[in-house]
Amino acid sequence: MKIFKKLLVISAVMGAIGLAPVAFAQNNLPDLGQSKANIAKAAFKEDAKCTKCHDESENAPVLSIYQTKHGVKGDDRTPSCTSCHGQSDKHLAGDKDGKGRPSPDFVFKKGVYDKSASQDRMDRCQTCHKGEKRTNWNGSQHQVNDVACNDCHVVHNPVDKVRVKKTQTQVCYTCHKEQRADSYKTSTHPIEVGKVVCSDCHNPHGSAGPSLLKKNTLNETCFLCHAEKRGPVLFEHQPVVENCANCHTPHGSNISPLLKDRPPFLCQDCHDGPHASPSAYGPNITGVQGGYQGKPSANGMGRACMNCHVMVHGSNSPAGGFFQR
Repeated sequence: MKIFKKLLVISAVMGAIGLAPVAFAQNNLPDLGQSKANIAKAAFKEDAKCTKCHDESENAPVLSIYQTKHGVKGDDRTPSCTSCHGQSDKHLAGDKDGKGRPSPDFVFKKGVYDKSASQDRMDRCQTCHKGEKRTNWNGSQHQVNDVACNDCHVVHNPVDKVRVKKTQTQVCYTCHKEQRADSYKTSTHPIEVGKVVCSDCHNPHGSAGPSLLKKNTLNETCFLCHAEKRGPVLFEHQPVVENCANCHTPHGSNISPLLKDRPPFLCQDCHDGPHASPSAYGPNITGVQGGYQGKPSANGMGRACMNCHVMVHGSNSPAGGFFQR
């Protein structure tokens, strides 16, 4: 009741003063246009320390950074040249003895000057880019192998190839050559046509799972697309539950669909009992004297074991203990 009375009093006061609060608010709103203009003016003034020399005549594009998110000068969060390369006072002042100009504080690309240490370059980027997908960067495979951010990303170019599906894999293949070779095999994910790229499965900035996978396990990552294999089912096939890579190789195989070996040989990695072993798999079996002609095993023809055991990922069928339907 007391709260209700207070609300009535407040309503009466607001009604009495009419539009005064609105007028007060309008008179005290910041001039957003002027503010952005001032921010941009100050930012370009700061950049002019560098751009008076590093202009369109540079061999590598420099001014094209203003076509990227790092060049939106109306936003006070946008870095300046010195935010990344340091104040570089010695570089700006030059050598008084005329022996050349010292390097900037931080150099990201080898050219006239040697690159800064990878950790120094990483630290400059992580001043702004931290958290979220980069939470697990420290200790990740890329970090411990001295892969710095600009080894993959291009900051001054309006098109960052590693962030474009069509070109991302080519950046990753610069180091991951074995995976590149696998992607050209007979059976692959649709990587070359751009439907699946590396970052669909991996988080290059670090992961709690193995091999920089986006999820904690390989199976969880595969289930992002292959949800029909997740289950639950009444009769589980244990290798499927444990790890998809028990049977499949994700980057490419010459055996469809992405299998590590052909059935029945793949199946016999685990199932080596009397059900599969009595008869050989060749089309003709010739005895020692050449007089015996055996018949080919049905287990090795066509789809081999899967002629009968169709539901290899698990089944809900009453006969599902044998994964038959």
